[in-house]
Amino acid sequence: MTRHCYLRMEEDTDFRIRFSSLCFITDHVGFHGTIKSSPSDFVVIEIDEQGQLVNKASDEAIYKVNKILPGPNNLAKKTKLDPQNLSFEERSNQEVNTLAGCSGDDQNYEPGSEKEDTIKDGTSKGEEENTDVLGSLLDEKTNELLNQFACDIKEKWNSKTELIGPSPEFSLGRILDKNQRAILHSAIRQKFPFLITVGKNSEIVVKPNLEYKELCHLVSEEEAFDFFKYLDAKKENSKFTFKPDINKDHRKAVHHFINKKFGNLVETKSFPEPNYSADNPNVVITVRFREKAHKHRKRSLLECQERKVIYTAFTLRKENLEMFEAVGFLAIKLGVIPSDFSYAGLKDKKAITYQAMVVRKVTPERLKNVEKEIEKKRMNVFNIRSVDDSLRLGQLKGNHFDIVIRNLKNQINDSANLRERILEAVENVKNKGFVNYYGPQRFGMGRKVHTDQIGLALLKSEMVKAVKLFLTPEDLDDPVNRAKKYFLQTEDAKGTLSLMPEFKVRERALLESLHRFGVTEEGCIQAWFSFPHSMRIFYVHAYSSKIWNEAVSYRLATYGSRVVEGDLVCLDEDIDDEHLPSSKVVLPVLGYNIQYPKNKLGKWYQEVLSRDGLQTCRFKIPTLKLNVPGCYRKILKHPCNLSYQLIEDRDTDVLKEGSHIDEATLSLLISFDLDASCYATVCLREIMKHDF
Repeated sequence: MTRHCYLRMEEDTDFRIRFSSLCFITDHVGFHGTIKSSPSDFVVIEIDEQGQLVNKASDEAIYKVNKILPGPNNLAKKTKLDPQNLSFEERSNQEVNTLAGCSGDDQNYEPGSEKEDTIKDGTSKGEEENTDVLGSLLDEKTNELLNQFACDIKEKWNSKTELIGPSPEFSLGRILDKNQRAILHSAIRQKFPFLITVGKNSEIVVKPNLEYKELCHLVSEEEAFDFFKYLDAKKENSKFTFKPDINKDHRKAVHHFINKKFGNLVETKSFPEPNYSADNPNVVITVRFREKAHKHRKRSLLECQERKVIYTAFTLRKENLEMFEAVGFLAIKLGVIPSDFSYAGLKDKKAITYQAMVVRKVTPERLKNVEKEIEKKRMNVFNIRSVDDSLRLGQLKGNHFDIVIRNLKNQINDSANLRERILEAVENVKNKGFVNYYGPQRFGMGRKVHTDQIGLALLKSEMVKAVKLFLTPEDLDDPVNRAKKYFLQTEDAKGTLSLMPEFKVRERALLESLHRFGVTEEGCIQAWFSFPHSMRIFYVHAYSSKIWNEAVSYRLATYGSRVVEGDLVCLDEDIDDEHLPSSKVVLPVLGYNIQYPKNKLGKWYQEVLSRDGLQTCRFKIPTLKLNVPGCYRKILKHPCNLSYQLIEDRDTDVLKEGSHIDEATLSLLISFDLDASCYATVCLREIMKHDF
């Protein structure tokens, strides 16, 4: 595959020199054009996890589903039990590191950043109904894969083979109905007591029950099977009895195991058998639920129901408006704070965008009451309905784009037919893909300070520096930048507040905290808490994204796109053979839970961390409650469902009777879908061979 890859030193107006990533993976010439001439030329529509466009989906289509519809990536096991090494013709003896279950959503979804909560409540309607329950709630394919996963686990255990690496997992996908989740948790654990189910943001993940395996070393598998079914059913006043046991030391070991693992839930006692005698010294261990714990659990559930938080979901349409500004404005009108809003991803400012959102502590009726008021701010809300939970970053399948590129013309010194150049470019990227860079909007549009600089300061716990970077003015004479300039000169938060316009919600929130707590290290820590978690983590992700962009440029310049020894590759997804194997190569996005390639890239990452003073960084910022586990991002991506059309701009000032259409008046209408965390501007850059 031909590639053009080089680095250019580029100066960002007076403040610093940055490396600009300029690798292309395709070899066509490209063309010039203008994007985002107006917001209506760049329309972004979020695609939810069920593959629905959020501007069209109704309540019933998204949330009121009788069948659970797992997304295409949710049917695969997250970790294969028998991972195979990737082999290919040219380098069959090379070492390649395989990563099962790597996510294309990268930073938007942070594996391990959410605390896993093993579900312990849930009501079973009887063992005989479990198969029917699973059959009614899961589609046939998912049910079949679940049974296969269970068989694989048992076969591994029975063969005495130790499971190497992370514990295998199987995801049922995100189940939005709370009652269905509870029924599924119980039905799976009743049918397969040697498995556990874990809930993470409404997703159900199935894993091996290692405590079951441990108990099987002490008692028979039949007893272990029945014990865990008993434990899950949680029937009041019920008891479970192990088989008679003559060995006191063995009974002691069973007592110790159960009390250590489940002592807060149950208690154990030994009783002699009714026909106990010197000739028959058998003793049985009986397990009962602790009375206090059981009653407390019921009371807690009732209290939780009484204090149930209200969640209202809606689709937000905004035009030429930054997302954080939109959220801040909505928060003011609804009487809540910005952190009460959750969303799956960030959207462009200079565009018309549609995205799913959820707001806490606001009823659907209350939200509907502000519809007219927010229209003045170029916002609309619709698809308003009650839901059970908030959204999380990365909880989407991707985005659909409808884009108009205007003022099309040839590259300088290119005399070829423009139409042919455009068609060649679009088809080339459609077939070969593009380098999956993070787009410029990831780093902010400021010239003096970029968001990645703020993220680096936060990672180094330089809180005052991070605040001052955030409030650094641009070389513009407007109220916002005059206020920022005043703050840097005086550190007078109160005075700056009086100068800062009302619509700058984030800046004002930060300044109010600084006024209250002071411009000290501790005061700045408190000030960062005026931002919601998603915004605080955004700056750290920006730094990780910048390093990833540099890494992929170095990687393509060093090795090209082919798979080489020491690479990390993702083998867990079904990808068209046409796109193998380069489409499976991934690079780590910085975090505490990643591994590095075992080639020149690994050394490169260490050198960059040393360059930026992060040699000992653990990518955790306890003072700001930020954990960055990291993830893996594919170096190449392909647009899906791509369609395009050339149109002639029939401007009456340009066209004259009998004249030919000048090719400079051509516009390109192009539509495509991209996975979450992929950037349309980056895809267009590959098509046009033109930086915006």
